[in-house]
Order: sequence, then C-alpha cells, then structure tokens
Amino acid sequence: MIVAFSVSPMNGTAGTDSVAPAVARAVRVVRDSGLPNSTDAMFTSIEGEWDEVMDVVKRAVEAAGEGSDRVSLVLKADIRDGVNDGLTSKIASVEQELNGGATG
Repeated sequence: MIVAFSVSPMNGTAGTDSVAPAVARAVRVVRDSGLPNSTDAMFTSIEGEWDEVMDVVKRAVEAAGEGSDRVSLVLKADIRDGVNDGLTSKIASVEQELNGGATG
C-alpha cells in the first residue's frame, strides 16, 4: 500500500506560526523507518505493508504532536495487493505518457 499523509499540530511553536519543526519531526520518523518514502510541499508518501505503514504514520503523528494538545491528519491510501515499488512506478507511467506514450 501507499499512504500519502499530511500532519500538523493545530497550534504553532510558541511565538511563531511555523509548524516546520513539528513536520520535520514527523518526516524524520518516516525516513528512519527504512520504508520507501518521499516528501513534497504538501504530503509525505510511504510504501509498505498495512501494519508497518500505519505504525509509521501513528508514530509520525505522535512526533508532530509533541507539545501540542491537538493534531490534524490528512491521509489518503492506495491499497493494492501484489504491487511493489509503486512510489516510483506510478510516476514512471505518467512520465512515459507525457513523453509520447508506450514504447516498444
């Protein structure tokens, strides 16, 4: 499965509106998990088996929420048996279409 998620405390760090430190804590949890992942301006995506991915998401939410009593989580999942390397293969398929479609 691939899960794309965004997590943020509902209040910024004392004296600032920035949630970057909290988001960085969450992304660190994902990167340290060893599972395939990517982060962009809006979401972090992670790929693996249901239990391992959801465990990482839970720990990332907890990390982002340190020092906050409320956390926002947006999550989207693509659950598809038998697919590996979806993070890169999905992008490769779109790039292939952008470059004129199927070859060979």
